[in-house]
Amino acid sequence: MAPKTGKHPLNSRAERETPSTKFAFPKERKEPLTDASHVRNAIARFNQVEGVSASERDAAWRRIKAAAKKYGIEVSHRPR
Repeated sequence: MAPKTGKHPLNSRAERETPSTKFAFPKERKEPLTDASHVRNAIARFNQVEGVSASERDAAWRRIKAAAKKYGIEVSHRPR
């Protein structure tokens, strides 16, 4: 299999070694916020995450906004 080019997703080992605090949804370890590419992906997939409470979703959005600010990504509104 040829190596992928472009985005470099976290492999399972890197994901296991990533602290929970680096995920939008830390309890589920969903949507890593480790770089600008992953933050953009977390924004795009925000509404696709299932099995979380409204308060967990609110907290995840706050983490995503903070990560977006860190990486210079403009976020105009929360996805509906």
